[in-house]
Amino acid sequence: MLTRFRLPDNIDELKALLSAQWAEVQALQQANNSLISEATTLKLERDTLKQMASDDKQEIQRLTLLLAKLKRALFGQKSEKLTRQIDQLELELEELHIAQGVRTSVIEPATPASRPAPQRRPLPDHLPRDIQEFAPATSACPDCGGAWKRLGEDVSEVLEHIPASFRVIRQVRPRLTCTCCDRMAQAPAPGRPIARSYAGPGLLSHVVVSKYLDHQPIYRQFQIYGREGVELSESTLGDWVGAVHHLLRPLLDALHRHVFAADKLHADDTPIDVLMPGSGKTRQARLWVYVRDDRPSGANAAPAVWFRYSPDRKGIHPQTHLKEFSGILQADAFAGYNAVYESGRVLEAACWAHARRKLHDVHVAQPTAITTHALAQIAELYKIESGIRGSPPEARRAARQEHAKPIVTALHAWMREQLPTLSRKSVTAEAIGYAMNQWQALTRYLDDGRIEIDNNAAERALRGVALGRKNYLFLGSDAGGERAATMYSLLGTARLNDINPETYLRHVLTVIADHPVNQVDDLLPWNIKI
Repeated sequence: MLTRFRLPDNIDELKALLSAQWAEVQALQQANNSLISEATTLKLERDTLKQMASDDKQEIQRLTLLLAKLKRALFGQKSEKLTRQIDQLELELEELHIAQGVRTSVIEPATPASRPAPQRRPLPDHLPRDIQEFAPATSACPDCGGAWKRLGEDVSEVLEHIPASFRVIRQVRPRLTCTCCDRMAQAPAPGRPIARSYAGPGLLSHVVVSKYLDHQPIYRQFQIYGREGVELSESTLGDWVGAVHHLLRPLLDALHRHVFAADKLHADDTPIDVLMPGSGKTRQARLWVYVRDDRPSGANAAPAVWFRYSPDRKGIHPQTHLKEFSGILQADAFAGYNAVYESGRVLEAACWAHARRKLHDVHVAQPTAITTHALAQIAELYKIESGIRGSPPEARRAARQEHAKPIVTALHAWMREQLPTLSRKSVTAEAIGYAMNQWQALTRYLDDGRIEIDNNAAERALRGVALGRKNYLFLGSDAGGERAATMYSLLGTARLNDINPETYLRHVLTVIADHPVNQVDDLLPWNIKI
């Protein structure tokens, strides 16, 4: 603090006094500058800490969302319906209005309709029926000894299961000779699916369907057959699966030609672990699926799926699979497809289910008015699709232009308004950003009635793989991946055409060894009457 000024007696004292005062002013200025510098530093540190806290909050939200998603995948319901969440959010908004003094209309809860009594379905007519008749214990009337006279009968049916059993079929070919000359005759030996193997087509089809469709690994089948008293080694069963794969390869090529002759395909991929020889560890490979299914747009072509195996997820694999395809490809936003789209032969169509799922994952963990509105608008788009499913492409396009396009246009404008109000690192902004980045491909279905609103056809085809890898955990080798792709292709195609896969495969294995290779298309599922 400056001292009180006193007028000096001479000029020298005045100079000394002024010099002292000036030094004191400079010292105060330096202290002030130091304080300003410290304040600036503290402000920068405060801003840095605030940014770090904001980043940490966003990261916590992201990790919380991921954790909730993983828990739901493991333990929760798989349905993405939002009735409960929407009801909960509406209740919270109503409570907020009440707290703020806003009057809300009281909605009387609707009285739930009484559930009708379940109707028992009749037992299928095609099942064989054994008749068991239960007569009274006495053969005559116990009162008078007279004979019983039949007045009618009461009939009830019981559905029973007779366990599958093994059976040995002895193929006897008698050698015949003429009694008048030396001529001999003998019927030729019937063909077998696998040369020098005693496995019949029914057993082979059962092993394959059990492994790839019912998700029973070879070692479990070995145990099941052992309980029936039939000892079949795991290596033998594995060799049979490999031999069946070799037999069916020409049929897989015919299936590939049919699938890629379409002008629209659904594509997707899924990871699958493969054993690394000698290390006891696994690496992640990939199964790719391509689906031809135009039944929702009124087409009559047979639906089919074609799987392909690859040891990794490099973009070269789908680019190789699609190198001769020309048309519309409906897939997710995997960058490996970009080179296919850039070729000009393939038009990209995106998946609304993927865009919706990202918003749904955020909504389940932290429901907000933004996620609720977006999901409600997407639900309206799906309602429109349910009403036109199976209609011709032109009718579907006209309905979408009239009803869906206004919703999509309004949703796009609304999303653009919401993005600036959100932190760029927030999970909600990330979900909306995904949809905005894919908007052109997402809206392409509005102008083409052949395109679906989503890629669920491919995702449904991969469900069997997802269930299977929970049981057999990993494939034994790359060759096992090729076998899996073949079996998933044929069995999945049979199911799409409402054909019993085991019955179909049994028929194919019965005739394919002697079937002309240039007529292999006749053995595709939709060409066989079983």
